[in-house]
Amino acid sequence: MVNIAERTQFVVNAKGQKTAVVLDYALWEELMTILEDVEDAEELRQLQAADLEMVPWEQAKRELWQEGAHV
Repeated sequence: MVNIAERTQFVVNAKGQKTAVVLDYALWEELMTILEDVEDAEELRQLQAADLEMVPWEQAKRELWQEGAHV
């Protein structure tokens, strides 16, 4: 995310006030990835705080398969 200023443009109104921003698409993708990571981390924190039992994905798949859910 170096050179953010070089990868953004501002749309201004007649008074010169910023009204919108145009992001370089690659920058937008980087920002979305960061936001998703933050959301995932928060969800994980909440699950850990709830003290729920966690099982490895492979074990969960095996158990679901045995119950008839084919994942």
